[in-house]
Amino acid sequence: MSHVEEFLTAKEEREIISAIVEAEKNTSGEIRVHIEASTKIDHFSRAQQIFHLLKMDNTKEDNGVLIYVAVDDKKFVIYGGEGIDRAVPKGFWDTTKDIIASQFKKANFKQGIIDGILMAGKELEAHFPWNHNDENELNNAISKG
Repeated sequence: MSHVEEFLTAKEEREIISAIVEAEKNTSGEIRVHIEASTKIDHFSRAQQIFHLLKMDNTKEDNGVLIYVAVDDKKFVIYGGEGIDRAVPKGFWDTTKDIIASQFKKANFKQGIIDGILMAGKELEAHFPWNHNDENELNNAISKG
């Protein structure tokens, strides 16, 4: 079994997907999680590639947020679309990153991802509130590479 498959249990993955559903309930924003073993390029650039591959840059308001994790590299990136980057306060992603990192340092990977998702969801809700015409534009499943 690969490190990617061992990183989270099936139950933990379901809990993360539930957190995505909860976080997206009051916003038009979209949140995805991508997990892979490692990358040969810098992690920010890889997160940017994955954001595009998952079609997160095709959302109506460009308000997608990707939490990218490279398990073997012990690195993660929070990557937001241009719409959300224009809207959130300066340093917002650093605060979210610190919350995730504090859990990752204790090997609480599921909780770190969930905390990051819920924090991003609250910020998305503040800047991109849900309205009755909104629909879930992207799959909530965890993608793996």
